[in-house]
Amino acid sequence: MKRSVLLGLFVTASMLASPSFAAGSSSDLCDTNLKTIESAKTQIQGSDIEARVEASVQQAKAYQAQNTEEGTKKCISETTQTIQEIQKVNKDGKNT
Repeated sequence: MKRSVLLGLFVTASMLASPSFAAGSSSDLCDTNLKTIESAKTQIQGSDIEARVEASVQQAKAYQAQNTEEGTKKCISETTQTIQEIQKVNKDGKNT
């Protein structure tokens, strides 16, 4: 049940963060995705993707720090892919 709730939260966060639903700017989407990943880190601790997620977060923060439209787009792309990977791992039950 814990995984179902987590998956539901990810889906909800992803929908709220998608450009069609977001009322804010693209940088807000990048921040939202980073917060979603940060919240999910507890669910992937000790898993084989933990290091990849951390590297992805660092890369996304580097893109975000560029303070450019291109950097923001790269941040959103990077974080969206990471969220999808976390969702897939939790769905498949391979996070242990």
